[in-house]
Amino acid sequence: MAGVARERRQAVLRAIVADYISSQEPVGSKRLVERHQLKVSSATIRNDMAVLETEGYIAQPHASSGRVPTEKGYRAFVDAINDVKPLSVPERRAISEFLESSVDLEDVMRRSAHLLAQLTRQAAVVQLPTLAVSRVKHCEVVALTPTRLLLVLITDNGRVDQRNVELSVPIGEDAVTQLRELLNRALAGKTMGDASTSLALLVDDAPAPIADPLKRAISVLIDTLVDSPSDRVLIAGAANLVPMTTDLLSVVEALEEQVVVLKLLANLPELGNVSVVIGAENEDEELAKASIVTTGYGAAGETLGGLGVLGPTYMDYPGTMQKVAAVAHYISHILAGEEGG
Repeated sequence: MAGVARERRQAVLRAIVADYISSQEPVGSKRLVERHQLKVSSATIRNDMAVLETEGYIAQPHASSGRVPTEKGYRAFVDAINDVKPLSVPERRAISEFLESSVDLEDVMRRSAHLLAQLTRQAAVVQLPTLAVSRVKHCEVVALTPTRLLLVLITDNGRVDQRNVELSVPIGEDAVTQLRELLNRALAGKTMGDASTSLALLVDDAPAPIADPLKRAISVLIDTLVDSPSDRVLIAGAANLVPMTTDLLSVVEALEEQVVVLKLLANLPELGNVSVVIGAENEDEELAKASIVTTGYGAAGETLGGLGVLGPTYMDYPGTMQKVAAVAHYISHILAGEEGG
């Protein structure tokens, strides 16, 4: 009998959380009876609510009002979500077409951030893919002027980085070609760490006519591309949090700090899983009033970066988890060079 009562109380809790998420109004027993197929009397539900309140899953904000979920209640609700339901076919098609019309990888990431913010009406964060596990596909060298070169580094996961190199003396077309060939011989197919070593060795063997431009190009590549961690994070929809509640103003301010945002994406779940951190479970005090849903994306079983959504603790957890998982899925498909489906 105790098991039946426990299951019924869990159903009552799920109903309270679902109602509160949709209305942000305290939920009473009468409303639960009217809106949910609980198949018990209002008096039974009131008793169940009293037990749930004693156990800390719900609270009564005012003497005459209904109940609202606590963070413990939200956690129990989220932990009971067994499967993240897939999006509908039209929703999947819309996401796929929007992301696959991107011009390059950074555009994919930027679009993903805006799309997540738009779909969830919350703040979205998307981390650019880490360079640590990437391999160099090609390094293009273009003479913008006789004394300025453009280096374009393209990795196997589609990331493109561009840097300018200022030269002390003008460079000719043949020298640019030679420079391009030497750099690609040192870089192509190598991981970022190996590429750094290879570039450092190349400095010692630089042919005299292009020794200076080669050293300058290598210095720029090592300093700004190879050794720099992939700390770049794109944020969209922070303004969505402002009208919700004054509790989230500190969250909006925290999003301006790169370190805080990176910490959000530091402990990503395994590929295909979604993580939910609720309220005070957040390590950062500024985020203690928010809930955060994160996941990773990648290719060939390797996590290359993360993305997530920040919102109030009364966010639509199933819907947010579903949308975060879907966008990560499409990014992974694009990175793997597959058709999203």
